[in-house]
Amino acid sequence: MDTLYIISTGAIVAITCGVLGCYLILKKMAMVGDAISHAVLPGIVIAFLLSGSRDSVTMLLGAGILGVLTTFLIEFFHTKGSLQSDASIGVTFTWLFALGVILISMYAGDVDLDQDCVLHGEIAYVPLDLWILPNGSIMGPRTLYISGFVLILVLLFVIIGYKELYITTFDPAFASAIGISTVLWHYLLMGAVSLTTVASFESVGAILVVSLLIAPPATAYLLTENFKKMLWLTAFTGMLVSILGYYLAVWIDGSIAGAMSSVAGLFFLLALIFSPSEGIIAKKLRQQKLQPNNS
Repeated sequence: MDTLYIISTGAIVAITCGVLGCYLILKKMAMVGDAISHAVLPGIVIAFLLSGSRDSVTMLLGAGILGVLTTFLIEFFHTKGSLQSDASIGVTFTWLFALGVILISMYAGDVDLDQDCVLHGEIAYVPLDLWILPNGSIMGPRTLYISGFVLILVLLFVIIGYKELYITTFDPAFASAIGISTVLWHYLLMGAVSLTTVASFESVGAILVVSLLIAPPATAYLLTENFKKMLWLTAFTGMLVSILGYYLAVWIDGSIAGAMSSVAGLFFLLALIFSPSEGIIAKKLRQQKLQPNNS
């Protein structure tokens, strides 16, 4: 049963992150998840200073607020400061992370408080974090319910706003011309990314979250030019990553999150080499066909 809990949590997080990651890949903002994972540190510290508690819910609330703020700042620096997206991401998360370090050293130096409280979760502990009702009934892992709820929210968001997200991602100028607010849908997307990233930190850890945001969508991107197929391929790849990554970790007696991330990277490498349209081998064969016959 523990195996099922771990694989299910990994698969749910992989699908949630992967669906949103497809949009991030196409908008060339793939590293937003990594930025959020660092930039939320001040939120964790401020939440502790205001509440005086290291409760996980309090920490996640503080991290979530800073995660949304991070996305706003990235877009602000990009549009108002005329910075490239990657530069905006780099500037935002580095100074927010540094601010968090300063706050810890000034106000929480004698307290065991750092980003490990939220960021460095371990998926192997999922079966231990149980939801127990007041009457003593055990409902199963708490993180499984949280990640499932976030998945439902993200799927509803993508289904309801599919047309708007599609147009603003592929052709922002056309979206503006027909009256669709590109800014509004950008912030809604970034808000969904922030919610997903922060909600997944404690259960699977920041490294795996960032990996699942990028690797499965990038793999699907190399395998198809149809966006709907890309979404389905990403979800399928995420589930395979969760299953194969778990059994790889059991086989080598290593980190589950590390094994899942490694499998995700392996899938991307295989797609990079063998993709029928964008793979290295396919491109090499097309180049050879285009070369004049010198015989």
